[in-house]
Amino acid sequence: SWGLLVVTSLMVSAAVCGSGLLGFVGLAVPHLLRLILGPDHRVLVPACVLGGGAYLVVCDALARWIPSQGEMPAGVLTAMIGAPLFIFLLRRSVR
Repeated sequence: SWGLLVVTSLMVSAAVCGSGLLGFVGLAVPHLLRLILGPDHRVLVPACVLGGGAYLVVCDALARWIPSQGEMPAGVLTAMIGAPLFIFLLRRSVR
């Protein structure tokens, strides 16, 4: 169980390190939409395309709006949302 957690964490961190923000969105959004919409790929694939784009637009808008001066990177918000999602998914899959 701990070995799987370590291997999964390393794979996710390597994907995010290699592709940056898009890798994290590409991992978080499909998992979240699969929980909401189910496993039917005819619905899931278009929803991931639209959902990933909408997710980045919302995170970028919030990153520009939340700080009183300047801007924060949109990656900060995607990580703040995506990391708890992955922890939830890992804890759910262990049970």
